[in-house]
Amino acid sequence: MSEERPSRSTEAFFGRRHGKRLRPRQGSALSALLDKALVPLDEAVIDVPALFQKPVDDVRLEIGFGGGEHLLHELQRHPRTGFIGVEPFVNGMAKLASAVEEMGGVPANLRVYNDDATALLDRLPESSICGIDLLYPDPWPKKKHWKRRFVNPVNLDRFARVLRPGGRFRFASDIDTYINWTLQHCGAHPAFSWQAECAADWATPYDGWPGTRYEAKAIREGRTPAYLTFRRN
Repeated sequence: MSEERPSRSTEAFFGRRHGKRLRPRQGSALSALLDKALVPLDEAVIDVPALFQKPVDDVRLEIGFGGGEHLLHELQRHPRTGFIGVEPFVNGMAKLASAVEEMGGVPANLRVYNDDATALLDRLPESSICGIDLLYPDPWPKKKHWKRRFVNPVNLDRFARVLRPGGRFRFASDIDTYINWTLQHCGAHPAFSWQAECAADWATPYDGWPGTRYEAKAIREGRTPAYLTFRRN
């Protein structure tokens, strides 16, 4: 049975856009974040270095950052790296915005995008990103929804185009079927090599991993997370 591939245009790989109604302060923080940090898609090709308030050495992309715990942790650990966080869920972006407000304003190395990541990926230049993180994405467990899983041949082509040689694609999940799915798809793609060296590697969190609320919930409910790293050949 052949796999159904999505088209090259943008696809809805995410679910709902809205959760609980935002409180006034959350709405104000969200507006401030988007006003200062939203990545514009006005041009056919994004000038990536020009996105950031200060020069950066590298640029990383996190797709579906949830409440932003990992994204904020990483940009503080790596102040010379630019980070682009993608989150279509309004309440997730609002959580990040509130955290940024508490930090005193938008960090110079942070930009965000609040819609489908494929539109952003298609406007990034070739070899412009050093790392892509896809952490606990929606697993779309029903077979009829598998085509909405973000890891698929077309999106891996997108990753391969924007990642520089030696760049990393990191994938974390607590859903066995999606972990296996990702291993199979990346294993079949000529641009990616799985970086595990021993059996313990895929159960070992990434260096400096802060954990997330979703991960903590998964562990409480008896699911074991996996942390996969693939290198762009």
